[in-house]
Amino acid sequence: MPTLLITGAGGQLGKEFKALESAYPNWNFIAPTRQELDICDENSVAWFFEKHQPDYCLNTAAYTAVDKAETEQEQAYKVNRDAAVFVARQCQLHHSQLIHFSTDYVYKSGVSRPLIETDATAPEGVYAASKLAGDEDILVTLPGAMVIRTSWVYSTFGHNFVKTMLRLGEERDELGIVFDQIGTPTYARDIAVAVLNIIDKVASGKLPNNSLSGIFHYSNEGVCSWYDFALSIFELSSIICEVKPIESKAYPTPAKRPHFSVLNKAKIKEQFEMTIPHWRDSLRECLEKLVV
Repeated sequence: MPTLLITGAGGQLGKEFKALESAYPNWNFIAPTRQELDICDENSVAWFFEKHQPDYCLNTAAYTAVDKAETEQEQAYKVNRDAAVFVARQCQLHHSQLIHFSTDYVYKSGVSRPLIETDATAPEGVYAASKLAGDEDILVTLPGAMVIRTSWVYSTFGHNFVKTMLRLGEERDELGIVFDQIGTPTYARDIAVAVLNIIDKVASGKLPNNSLSGIFHYSNEGVCSWYDFALSIFELSSIICEVKPIESKAYPTPAKRPHFSVLNKAKIKEQFEMTIPHWRDSLRECLEKLVV
C-alpha cells in the first residue's frame, strides 16, 4: 500500500489531492495540518518522515501571496525555498519520491511562444524568485525529484480568481479586467487527477520509478487573457456583469506579472500518455460545484 504525504494540505491543491482519496482505497493518504507538520521547522519535518515513512511526497505547500511577498521576502523564501529543501532532504534520506509544484512566473519574459521546460529563467519579483530558488535547490538536493510548473490555478477550495469574480459579479454591474496578460487557467483538481494517475502507473509497475524526475509543465489546454477568463466565468455561471478590458498599467500591482506565460505540455503528455482538458471545460466543471 503506497503512502502519500501531502504537505500544504490546507491549500487549494492539497485539498484537491485529499478529496480524491476515496478513488484510491488501497493507498494511505497523510494530509497533516500546519500544526501537525510545520515544514518550516526542519526537526518537525525529520520527525514526521521518520514516523510515517512516505513512499511519495506531494509538496503543495507554498507562499503564494504574490504582491505581499514584496514586503515579506523572508517569509516567502522561508516557505518556497528553505522548507522545500527540508522536505527534499528527508525524501532523499527515506527514499521517498518527491513531487514538488511550482509556477510559470519563474521564466524570462518576452517569449512569444509556449514555454518549454528548458527555457531561460529570469523571475521578476520576490514570489517568482523564491519559487525558482526552491526549484533549483530541490533538484540539487534531490536530483530525482519531479518539479511540476503550472499556471493560473483555481479550485472549489481556497481563495482564487474564479471565486473573486463570482463575488464581484454579484456585487457590481461593471468590472475592468486586464486583457494584456496571456496564459492558461488551470483547475487544481485536474492537476491532482493527473499526478495521482502518474503515481498509479509507477506504483503498478507500468512506468519505471525514474520517470518521475525532472521539470514538467502542466496546465489546462487552450489560451486566454484574464479578461477572457472573467467573461467565461460570468457566461457559464449566468451572471450579468459588464466586463471591460483594461491594460495592466491601469491596474498597477506591487509585483509584476508575466504578459505571456503559456506553457507547452508536450513533455508530460508524451512521457505519461495523458490527455489534458481544455480550460473552459474544466471551468464549467468547477462552476457546477460552486454555483448552486
